[in-house]
Amino acid sequence: MTFSIIGRCPETGQLGIAISSSSIAVGARCPWARAGVGAVSTQNITLPALGPQILDLLEHQHLEPDAALDKALTSNGWSQYRQVTVIDASGRIALFSGKESLGVHNAVKGEQCVAAGNLLSDVRVIEAMVAAFEVEPGQLADRLLAAMHAAMAAGGEAGPVHSAALKVVGDHTWPIIDLRVDWAEEDPIGQLDGLWQAYRPQMQDYLTRALNPTTAPSYGVPGDE
Repeated sequence: MTFSIIGRCPETGQLGIAISSSSIAVGARCPWARAGVGAVSTQNITLPALGPQILDLLEHQHLEPDAALDKALTSNGWSQYRQVTVIDASGRIALFSGKESLGVHNAVKGEQCVAAGNLLSDVRVIEAMVAAFEVEPGQLADRLLAAMHAAMAAGGEAGPVHSAALKVVGDHTWPIIDLRVDWAEEDPIGQLDGLWQAYRPQMQDYLTRALNPTTAPSYGVPGDE
């Protein structure tokens, strides 16, 4: 019921995730990212706790992704129902699909990325995501969304998708991009892309507003002078 890609930009060090699902509000449960640490997608029969636990293990115990993933899965149990992907700040990757992963499922490592999905129309959907990410130019967000569009072009899920999310972390403790479509009757990925195109020219302004309010641009709304 879900497919995702997590990736790293070797030039900026940004880490990010794009994800879509037939379920409502996938962005509330599945994508996790921490600046300078890593990114995690926890899906299938989702246990949201796996995301922050794996990031804590990467950051505080300095485990490699494979070890952090294994420790988190073991400590929580029911690993046969989980599908999890991990990338750390160095670009090292781990992936896991339990034997109870739903329907047609697959997980594939790529260059600075890893994609996974379940209840797919075809295992090649995930391969298409990795291939698209690897060749797409531009910002990390553009590359992640290109992978999502490639997934849909390759068949996507076995049924319709209804939610999508895009999260990217950079140099700050908060996400520099955190966009969600929690429910759409059709084309949540297209709607998510539209949100990104609207947010892209304002992204630096919001960083400026946070870091130096004296130079913050005005948006002309009441009380914003």
